[in-house]
Amino acid sequence: MDAETGHEPAPTRNPTTVERTSERELVVTRTFNAPARIVYEAWTRAELFKQWWAPKSMGMSLRSCTLDVRVGGTYRLEFAPDGMAFFGTYLEVIPHARLVWTNEEGGEGGPVTTVTFEEQGGRTLLVMHELHASKEALDAAGSGAAEVTVETFAQLDALLGSLSAVVGGS
Repeated sequence: MDAETGHEPAPTRNPTTVERTSERELVVTRTFNAPARIVYEAWTRAELFKQWWAPKSMGMSLRSCTLDVRVGGTYRLEFAPDGMAFFGTYLEVIPHARLVWTNEEGGEGGPVTTVTFEEQGGRTLLVMHELHASKEALDAAGSGAAEVTVETFAQLDALLGSLSAVVGGS
């Protein structure tokens, strides 16, 4: 509560920007009001990831989520109710700074996702790049994936407000 006005402060909303930067690449950018280490934890701890990744508007949830976040480690996400699965391999892991992974559910030539976490004054600029094998592959992914990312990032934003106590001060 604001001591001067006696009102609760309005939550700060940060926009999510989705931009197709080339024929093969989609870039999603958003600033989160949390330090990079907390945003990174939300991406790398399964119990946290499960709380924000599945788009609620689609009636989906993560039935299971395994994240072996290390170079060469794998991830697997299985959705309820239909059992759809996403899976791949971590190519690069720099704690609190960068994650790179493959998306193998579509077979060979799936996109490679790179997420960077850049702390700026206690806030985190998150940039997610999805590099597809071809223009046709990005076209096939369509704009629906971008819309879902906007929703999931809003869900992450909502979760981050409560994570300081969960993640701790390490």
